[in-house]
Amino acid sequence: MRSFDSVRRIVVKIGTNVLSCGDAMDTTYISDITRQVAKLCFRGYEVVIVTSGAIGMGARELGLSGKIADVRMRQACAAIGQPVLMHAYKLAFQAFELKVAQVLLTREVLNNRRTYLNLRNAVERLLSLGVVPVVNENDSVSTAEIGSTFGDNDRLSALVASKLDADLLIMLTDIDGLYDKDPRREPGAQLIPEVETVTVELERIASGAGSAHAIGGMKTKLQAARVAETAGCRMVLAHGREREVLERIISGERLGTVFGARLRVKNRLRWLLNSEPQGRIVVDEGAVEAIRNRNSLLASGVRSVHGVFPAGAVVLINDCAKIVTNLDSATLQTVAGKRSREIRSMLGKEFSGIIARPDDMVFLDR
Repeated sequence: MRSFDSVRRIVVKIGTNVLSCGDAMDTTYISDITRQVAKLCFRGYEVVIVTSGAIGMGARELGLSGKIADVRMRQACAAIGQPVLMHAYKLAFQAFELKVAQVLLTREVLNNRRTYLNLRNAVERLLSLGVVPVVNENDSVSTAEIGSTFGDNDRLSALVASKLDADLLIMLTDIDGLYDKDPRREPGAQLIPEVETVTVELERIASGAGSAHAIGGMKTKLQAARVAETAGCRMVLAHGREREVLERIISGERLGTVFGARLRVKNRLRWLLNSEPQGRIVVDEGAVEAIRNRNSLLASGVRSVHGVFPAGAVVLINDCAKIVTNLDSATLQTVAGKRSREIRSMLGKEFSGIIARPDDMVFLDR
C-alpha cells in the first residue's frame, strides 16, 4: 500500500493545527512546507495544496484570540485572512521561482456539473503551466457551511482529489495518524498503520475538533478517506511537523496511516455520488428494482416529490440512490404516477416520462 512509484498528481491538505503556532499562523512552517512541495514539483509531480488558515490569519490581524463561534465574525476573519494567507504562500514559493494560483470554492461550485467542469479545466491548465493551485473554501460567503464539519477542508481536500483524478491525498495534521483510541486521552492508544477500507467500526473511533480555529476532527478525516477511496486515490494521514514529511511519505516510509483505494469509479458517477441533493423523490419498489437493473426511472413509479429544484439537479431517490433529474420539481409533481401516454397528452410529445437514464444515477450502497 505504500509503494507510490506510479503517483504523479498529489493533493496536500494542510490543517489549521499544523499551520498554527499558538493563536497565530506560523509563517516559518509555511516556508518549510512550501520548500517540500517545491522539491516534489521539481521531481515532476503535480501538486495541489488545500490549505486551512484564513480564519486564523484574519483573527491574528484583528488581534483576536480563542475560538471564534459567531458566523459573521468567522466570515470577516476569513475575508481579512485569505489575502494574507495567499501572500505568505506567494512569497514562500517565489524563493523557488514557482507561481501560485488562488482557487476559492463553495459547495455549490462542486455540486453544479457545469461549474465543476469549468473548475476542473482551469486547474488542469494551471498544472500544465507549472503553477501550484492553492485551494481553500470561500468561507467569507459560505454561510451555510461555516462552523460545521460539512464545510471542513478535510472533506474539501478529498473532493478536490476526486475531481482532479489525483493519485494520492496527503493530509497533514497535528496527530501521527489514526489510532484505535484517542491518544490525547488514552496513553495506551495504538497507531493503525494501514487501513484497507473505512468501516463503521473505524468511524466510531472518530473524535471531535481539537483547536480554536479548526472545525474538523478524526471523523471528517475518515469521511475524506471514504471519498478518496471511491476515486481510486490513496490517502496518507500524517503529522505535518515531521521532518521532510512529504518526501518520506512518497519514498514509502511507514509514516502515519495509509488508507487504501478501490477501483476508480467513473468521474461523472463520483461527481454525482459526492454532490449534495437539492430534493428527494419517493418511488415505489418496482421503480427501485428497475433502476437497480439499469433501467430508466419513469414518472409512473413516482409517489411523491419533496423540495424545489430545477431540471438537471441532483436529487435523492428513497434515500438509496442519487440521480440527475430531467424534469424540475413542479413538472414532476404534475406527472407523478402517470404513464408516458398520459404525460404526452398533458404536456406534449417531447415529454416521454423518463426522469433519469441509467448513466445519470448512482446507488449509495455501491
